[in-house]
Parts: sequence; C-alpha cells; structure tokens
Amino acid sequence: MPPQNEPTSQSTRAGGPATEPRTGHPAPAGQEPPAPHHTAPQAPQRAQTLTAPPPAPPAAPPAPAAPPAASPTTPPAASPASPAASARDARVRRTADTRALTQVLFGELKRLERGTPEHARVRAALIEANLPLVRYAAARFRSRNEPMEDVVQVGTIGLINAIDRFDPDRGVQFPTFAMPTVVGEIKRYFRDNVRTVHVPRRLHELWVQVNGATEDLTTLHGRSPTTAEIAERLKISEEEVLSCIEAGRSYHATSLEAAQEGDGLPGLLDRLGYEDPALAGVEHRDLVRHLLVQLPEREQRILMLRYYRNLTQSQISQELGVSQMHVSRLLARSFARLRSANKIDA
Repeated sequence: MPPQNEPTSQSTRAGGPATEPRTGHPAPAGQEPPAPHHTAPQAPQRAQTLTAPPPAPPAAPPAPAAPPAASPTTPPAASPASPAASARDARVRRTADTRALTQVLFGELKRLERGTPEHARVRAALIEANLPLVRYAAARFRSRNEPMEDVVQVGTIGLINAIDRFDPDRGVQFPTFAMPTVVGEIKRYFRDNVRTVHVPRRLHELWVQVNGATEDLTTLHGRSPTTAEIAERLKISEEEVLSCIEAGRSYHATSLEAAQEGDGLPGLLDRLGYEDPALAGVEHRDLVRHLLVQLPEREQRILMLRYYRNLTQSQISQELGVSQMHVSRLLARSFARLRSANKIDA
C-alpha cells in the first residue's frame, strides 16, 4: 500500500468528516461542510476500498410522527365505505351490466329469424338476464297472501310478452318498457284468479284510491277518516266509497257453515236458515203470469178483480155492467182454459 494513502485510511477509520457523506448523517447545524481533499481523486477511493468496512445498508426512512391528539373541534377522519354503500355500488354495477347485455342481445335478436334455434337461444338469454326485474316487481305484492313463486312466474309471462313486443330502435330502455307489462300481468292474476268474488275493474281501481286517501287523511287528522271525508277527497259519492270498501274485503268467501270468530255464535247457515212461507208460491206466481197472457183482456180483468182485489161476483158485475150469472160463466170458462194450458197439471 503506498504511504501517501495512510492518512486517508486512518481518517476514514476514525470516522472523520470524509465518512459523513457516506453514512447519510448531515453536518451539525452552524458548521460548514468540510473542504474537499486535495489528493488525487482516485487514491482515497482505492484506500477506502482496501481498508474501510463494507458500506452499511441505506438507513430506513424515519418513522412518521404520531398525529397529534384530535381536539374537540377537529373533524373526524373519513371512515371507509360502509357495507350498505358497497352493496349499493355493486347493485348499480350489476344493473349497468345487465342493461348493456340486454342491449347487445336485442341487437342480435333483431338480426335473427324467428323460429330458428339461434333466435330461441338469444330470447332465452334475454329472459334469464332480466329475471331480477320480475323479482323487483313481484316484491311489491309481498303483502298479499300468495306464494311469491307463483307471483314471479306470472310476472315472467309478462316479461316474455314484453320481450316479444319490444323494439330497440324506438330509443326506450327495456326496463322502462317492460315494467308496466310485468306489473299489469301480476295485477290481472290477482284480479282474475285470486279473488273468490269478482268485482268490476273500475271498482277495484277505485278501491286502491280509497285506500290511499284513507292513509293520507289518517296522517292529516290523526284519526280514521269518515266516509264523507273520503268521498269529498276523491270527489265521489259516499255510496261508491262504501262499495269500494266492501269490494276490498271480498278476496275470500266465508263458509256458511264456519263458526263466527270471537263471538262463539253458530255459523251463518244455522242463523239464516229458515223456511220462507212465500218461497213455494214463487213458481206458482210465475206460472199464473205466463197463463194469464193467453186469456182475453176482459177475462184477465175479471180474474184480477176477483183474486187480487178480492171483489165478489156482484161487485165485479156492477163494475163491468154485466149480470152476476155472466161473470160466473166467464170465471168458469177462464178456469177451464187455464187448466188446459197448464201442462204440469195435465
């Protein structure tokens, strides 16, 4: 080792100023950095290579200082997204993906010919992709006492009808077009298949308005509204309000033999069943009405005066201006015609 390099290596081992730039420690505050050495530029490097220990690994960055304690006026740090927000974002992404897929499938369906296997495959893919729309519409009828599987199945029929009628060139989103069809199919199912007693469609739709007005008036007044208040709100008569309320309760018929709940009384059949004395005369009156029209007008009048106004033959003769004997003969002839015309007695 050349002797001129001895001081350099000693200063290096002693931790002189020449080593400070290599360790990464800055010079003390207020002290000028050491002047560069006037030796040859290659000699110190060769001496350090021979005598100095291998360089230490770079110092780790200083740990960040702990944040100061938040004062009462310091706003809290932003918290991560809540699970509800994450679920909502995922639902929005799924909806966007479904709409994009539906648009692509409709574009492909329009190019295919009906009845081909490719057309049936794309149509089935459209139905499967939009089944969440049917479940969303069916959830509105969850309060009804019907299995949700049946409601979804009926809504799927409406979805299929909407797919067959949809035209993508009209610039309308498919969910906007299909939702009224799906909901209408479900409502038709409840109106035609669920109700035991069928009511007119206008009365059923008016019943929905009566329910909405009842809820609004209850919230407004803090009590159940009267029939007059509901009628005034909807601009209809009180009789129509009562008919709507009665129609709304006619989803299921009550058995006549079922006992009344709560009061412990026998069924309606036991309470309402009695013999009507006039029931047997209904058929007779209808038969007599049919036979009377076959008699002449004067004989019809004589029978009406005798058996409906309970007049005697003398009174009838005075009213008609004929003899009592003639009235008796006319009555006998009328009876003979009625008996001959009555095929039941014959």
